[in-house]
Amino acid sequence: MAGMSDGLSVAGRRVSGVMDYLSIPTAAGTFDAIAAGPADGRPVLLLHGFPEAAISWEYQVAVLGDRGFRAVAPDQRGYSPGVRPEQAAEYGVDELVGDVLAIAEALEWSRFDLVGHDWGGAVAWWTASEHPERLRTLTAVSTPHPGALSHALRTDEDQQMRSQYMRDWRSSSTERQMLANNAEALRRMFEWKVPPSRVDEYVRRLSEPGALTAALNWYRANRPRATIEKVSVPTLYVWSTEDVALGSTAALETENWVTGPYSFQMLEDVSHWIPEEVPEVLTALLLEHLSAF
Repeated sequence: MAGMSDGLSVAGRRVSGVMDYLSIPTAAGTFDAIAAGPADGRPVLLLHGFPEAAISWEYQVAVLGDRGFRAVAPDQRGYSPGVRPEQAAEYGVDELVGDVLAIAEALEWSRFDLVGHDWGGAVAWWTASEHPERLRTLTAVSTPHPGALSHALRTDEDQQMRSQYMRDWRSSSTERQMLANNAEALRRMFEWKVPPSRVDEYVRRLSEPGALTAALNWYRANRPRATIEKVSVPTLYVWSTEDVALGSTAALETENWVTGPYSFQMLEDVSHWIPEEVPEVLTALLLEHLSAF
């Protein structure tokens, strides 16, 4: 544990409790993480997306810890300086799912609840599909089941247009474009829905040498050839109507990819940045889901 602080303020919301700062050693390298709650609390792992970091979950981690859970949110592969391989091929789904299991092993968690947003949601879906025995529950935020998204990309023109950015960002010029003019393009992604101080922190981190390339390598890595299976673990899927990247076709199709208990929550007039735009709403849904299983 690198340090701790008593309480925190997230977007003007004061949360009680102690936040821990962890270094989690694995074979791939050392992951930085934030954590809260008793060491013997029910374990919850929270995975962030692009272009964020573990602190996107700061509010949820603090509240979960205050409720007696042991909540841990790592800076994922490429975002943790200690796990920043140079080759794009080292950011494939197999490696990302492997990181989830390696972090759980390092924390001595045999079974845990998994939560993911954006890219973290995709990794969470893959983990639930391939290793259901390790998960107590799954919560996916914004990101539909990859099978549902794949179907939408084949059949829905709207989703095809929304996902064009994923192809564009594979260009070698993307880093320069995103960081130009004080990272104007990077800042604009957050649609003024994330506190400016938090956006400043994301920009600071991604401006470090190699950091943005590592984050973009998630898009440049070769995608897995295997077809993802349906998910059997109890699943909560939270999607918002103003998500610019992920449309309703894949969101509504996701229920067909879950065989276990399933809850779909649609948030009206909320953007893609659910964990930080409406942290209380998401946390209440998460706690309700966790308490049911």
